[in-house]
Amino acid sequence: MPYIKNEQRPQIDSLLEPLISHLKKLPTEEQDGSLNYIVTKIIKQLYPQKYFHYNRALGVLTAITHELYRRVVGPYEDTKIKENGDV
Repeated sequence: MPYIKNEQRPQIDSLLEPLISHLKKLPTEEQDGSLNYIVTKIIKQLYPQKYFHYNRALGVLTAITHELYRRVVGPYEDTKIKENGDV
């Protein structure tokens, strides 16, 4: 997960909560496209149009996927292995 200071989290969370609530209300088949749109729009507006910054953005997105797997998906898979047995 992104390790930002605890005192920074409430302000960010208060901005995210309405957006997350909106996404949860969408039909499942619309959630992924909407999330993709949101992330892409944030990146396009945050990073200047230069290769250096695009490379930074790709690094952040890659780190997000690795961290999501490490912190969320991996432990979930470990639980399922315990429940159902390994391959």
